[in-house]
Amino acid sequence: MCELLGMSANVPTDICFSFTGLIQRGGKTGPHKDGWGIAFYEGKGCRLFHDPNPSVDSKVAELLQKYPIKSNIVISHIRKANRGKVELKNTHPFARELWGSYWTFAHNGQLKGIKKEPLKEFRPVGTTDSEHAFCRLLSELKRKFKDRPKDERRLISEIEKLLSILGKKGVSNVLLSDSKYLYAFCSTKLAYITRHAPFGKARLIDADMTVDFRKHTGPKDIVTVLATQPLTKNETWHDLKAGEFQVWKEGRLFYQKP
Repeated sequence: MCELLGMSANVPTDICFSFTGLIQRGGKTGPHKDGWGIAFYEGKGCRLFHDPNPSVDSKVAELLQKYPIKSNIVISHIRKANRGKVELKNTHPFARELWGSYWTFAHNGQLKGIKKEPLKEFRPVGTTDSEHAFCRLLSELKRKFKDRPKDERRLISEIEKLLSILGKKGVSNVLLSDSKYLYAFCSTKLAYITRHAPFGKARLIDADMTVDFRKHTGPKDIVTVLATQPLTKNETWHDLKAGEFQVWKEGRLFYQKP
């Protein structure tokens, strides 16, 4: 399987602390050593970094631990390959353009029979069932809506429906973004924590690292972090239920089902 990491914040925020914890699980404290990737949104722009090497040994990951890219939305993924070879083209998150926005998708799980489903405008580059599922999802959105719906609830409802369908094909934990929202779907395992004033200290589980958020945040900052498993040992994380769908905007929970 794989592990996911996501962030939604109301101010541009770096994810160096959480990312440092996650990448230890890519070959040191966890077996997810078959590549990794991360997407940073800056407005409608998106920076993407991928590496097929274990994240714990990656020079690119080492750079990103020290280079505090500030973003409102982040999606990251460390891979334990089950379908598709260990290659750069198979590293998540995957990215495509739809309605003039970059969409990114990271997935944890296996989807039975997904590759038999036809695709139209969007095609996978790699060989994973995850990328095929992403292309299928975007194809269905484009078929349903010629342009992005002005009523955001219609779009959110359709995404929830499509991710729920994926969830019935096997294990399917998903982080998805369109530069405006961070969408999350839990099939088996996903947790979140929302940090806001008064901020305190946090200690990583997988590395000897502590951060005092009071030194790095303002009184109005709101930052939500999602992960396959909690990354800190002294904070209370909240588990999503099986089948739960969430939409985050600027660090706040915008929509939830059920």
